Amino acid sequence: MRFPTVGLSRQLLVAFSLVSAVGLTSCAGRPGPETLGTVALNDYQPSRVETLYSVTTRDRAEPGKNVFTTTRTREPNYASFDISIPPNHKPANIEWPKPGRKPDPKTDFAVVSQSVLDRAALLQAVRTQDKAPPVVFVHGYNYNFQESLFRLAQLKTDSNLDGTPVLFSWPSLAALPAYVADKESATYSRDALANLLSDMTRARNGQVDVFAHSMGGWLTMEALRQLRLEGKGDVLNRLRVIMAAPDIDEGVFTAQLDVIGRMRTPITVLVAPDDRALQVSSFLGAGNRVGALDARNPEVAEAAKRNGVAIVDISSLEPTDVTNHNRFFDVKQLATTLSQPAAAATIGDAGAFVLDAAAQTVSSPFSLAARVLRR
Repeated sequence: MRFPTVGLSRQLLVAFSLVSAVGLTSCAGRPGPETLGTVALNDYQPSRVETLYSVTTRDRAEPGKNVFTTTRTREPNYASFDISIPPNHKPANIEWPKPGRKPDPKTDFAVVSQSVLDRAALLQAVRTQDKAPPVVFVHGYNYNFQESLFRLAQLKTDSNLDGTPVLFSWPSLAALPAYVADKESATYSRDALANLLSDMTRARNGQVDVFAHSMGGWLTMEALRQLRLEGKGDVLNRLRVIMAAPDIDEGVFTAQLDVIGRMRTPITVLVAPDDRALQVSSFLGAGNRVGALDARNPEVAEAAKRNGVAIVDISSLEPTDVTNHNRFFDVKQLATTLSQPAAAATIGDAGAFVLDAAAQTVSSPFSLAARVLRR
């Protein structure tokens, strides 16, 4: 895959503009570990509570407590959380408590119960909870643990997913200048993610869905590559992988695919050419990013078909912030559109497709032969 590169001066301008904008919005502070404290419901009964599981290569701040640091651990830590969703919840949002205040289940996302688990307990939950495939969420760069956990709760409640949600959290430093350090920590975690996917597919003897965002896409591809190198094709055959705005150099992505080979269910890549965060990543990494590919480019369509992946342009979805990097937050509209019949596209097909959010359709800009789209 080869495409026109953005000029260096333009990249620098975008980088400084984006960092300035994000820096201004971060002055209010970010949610700390206090948001993971269990809140007593007393006589209040929330209408919706999501049960989430977590597997993380972050170390615990204290033994036996679900507060996680940025320190890497040799063996993954496991936990479960029950998170109540407030009645005022709006799709794509996380209703955080006001700074310095405990979460109020009537107005905020709140942890109402939690447990420390081990590997066996997690796999037992995955094995017995429901018939739908479990969903593993792999977060991206600049996330702390609580942000990734509550984001998964938002995705779960907005999408009405039936499968058991499992967060895979790697030790991001949750700091804008820590891009290179985050890349190292993501790479450090690839064996743990590969082992988790292997464990889960075999525990269920069935399909497991993987949803990865940004740098989490890099980590996911590395885990898939590891599974192939270990001869675990049976695990790969049971995975359905969707990556939103993957922060991966396009040449590296092609090399990863050369090892992974064609998946039984083609990898789906959600892209947006106007993704400003990936423009900054392109500058930092000196290479075009897969998540910013142009699905209307015939070379992209041909490369996608050749490599057995489905590239879907989701830039018609309203962005949730100035970066245009988090459109997948609006998972309700995304899931609704991707579940509609389309005349010329299916996520099960390789190629390039464009999502029309207003018309709630997905179609090929190149009239590629395809079947009916199914979620």
